[in-house]
Amino acid sequence: MTNSSAKRRKKKLKILKNKSILLGVSGGVAAYKSVELVRRLREDGASVAVVMTEASRQFVTPLSLEVASQNKVFTSLFEAPMAHITLPSDADLLVVAPATANIIGKFANGIADDLLSTCLLSYRGRVIIAPSMNWRMYENGMFQENLKKITSLPDVIQVGPEKGDLACGEEGMGRMADIALLVDAAKAALSKKDLVGEKIVVTAGPTREYLDPVRFISNRSSGKMGYSMARAARNRGAEVTLISGPSALKKPEGIKFFQVETSGQMGETVQRELRDHATVLIMAAAVADFSPVEKSGSKIEKNDELLLKLRCTEDIISAVAMRDKRPFIIGFAAETGKDTRRAAEKMKRKNMDMIIFNDVTEPDAGFDADTNRVVIIDKSGETSLDLMEKDLVAEAILDRFTEIRA
Repeated sequence: MTNSSAKRRKKKLKILKNKSILLGVSGGVAAYKSVELVRRLREDGASVAVVMTEASRQFVTPLSLEVASQNKVFTSLFEAPMAHITLPSDADLLVVAPATANIIGKFANGIADDLLSTCLLSYRGRVIIAPSMNWRMYENGMFQENLKKITSLPDVIQVGPEKGDLACGEEGMGRMADIALLVDAAKAALSKKDLVGEKIVVTAGPTREYLDPVRFISNRSSGKMGYSMARAARNRGAEVTLISGPSALKKPEGIKFFQVETSGQMGETVQRELRDHATVLIMAAAVADFSPVEKSGSKIEKNDELLLKLRCTEDIISAVAMRDKRPFIIGFAAETGKDTRRAAEKMKRKNMDMIIFNDVTEPDAGFDADTNRVVIIDKSGETSLDLMEKDLVAEAILDRFTEIRA
């Protein structure tokens, strides 16, 4: 692929590009967060139309949401008499955030007495609701019946709430889900489902090889690329298992998750999870190549000189490639320099189906960054991508996988 075609692909890979989202804002304290939600959805390419209840205007102004969305904000059933029909019919997704006990009760019982509730009844498509209220209201039996009624519908997706500090000063279940989770849910709801039936095991992050109980050898991997791969595969319909080394990243929702530390633990967990008829292994983890021959049972005293004897760790990919019914294997090669030959050789030597090369010395790419610049190498050749967000890199890798599998 030429650089110009890679640039064109970058533009197309905005996950929410050309998607229209109708956001309903109801009257809870968390309504102020809707401005940030609109901004994040638009950053990912979506157009956003906002419907506000009268009560929500006590917490956030229509002007704030109009500026954020760059669209007219609708607040009344009668300001545009057909809005309850035209707005839902134009939307690819309806999101209600925050979703108060009141609006959930209306939805569950077919009540349509304002613009948002009429939009909910006339909409035909997927609906994301983000409950937000005091913990006593959330735990109330009548509310739980209403919530169960609407979440039993095939197109209704509940995100949150979370447990934590509430606006009233108390602590409990009822805080609206984090904005990142809502954006992630929107991406999942609107993603193509071309990986249904695939069971994908993804590894991420670094491993630690201990010298003593307090010191270890590790690397700079943050886990961001592997977590992006896991989310993208889940969004596209795959059953995903994520095996992560130490990372500060939050565990993705809807994914089977294992936390490990050492390369040995990661290898054992990979082999165990592959037994469950996994079809794809994506080795995005930066597994340590070496571990100490001996581990001290107590803290090593500081001396003028310390000599370490290291041995190679077991190569997880090579072990998987020897299985009788091995999965499709995608590896990663973090290199220092632009020469892809070593990565291509590694793919052949370890019997991988695809390897992702990236030069970690490139600005804004590699470790810790939210963006990456990679070359996808497979048995047909190389595909170079421009610098883009790691979520979009993950989509491009899965696109290439589906092309090969076709």
